Amino acid sequence: QVQLVESGGGLVQAGGSLRLSCAASGRTFSSYAMAWFRQAPGKEREFVAAIRVSSATTLHADSVKGRFTISRDNAKNTVYLQMNSLKPEDTAVYYCAAGSWRAIAIATTLDYWGQGTQVTVSS
Repeated sequence: QVQLVESGGGLVQAGGSLRLSCAASGRTFSSYAMAWFRQAPGKEREFVAAIRVSSATTLHADSVKGRFTISRDNAKNTVYLQMNSLKPEDTAVYYCAAGSWRAIAIATTLDYWGQGTQVTVSS
């Protein structure tokens, strides 16, 4: 069992930066690949980024590539999302999730989800 709690969201101007954190409870955190998704009002939840257990491999959606960076610290049971050069279209609720790397970008396959943190980017 893994419980996930996101933090770090807020209101930022376009071009600004935020760092999201996702703290996990449970001793099995280091067994799971981790991912960030986001959901804007009226839209489906979309994949943002993912990272393997060993941090050796990461994956970023084209829409955030070069601006967002996912990382993890297994000793702290935490995964991060550094978001730079934010745009108004990045406004959404951001969720972290845990699951198998095999289908990490597919929301319906993931095992655990946090409650989400709101990110609002003003123009």
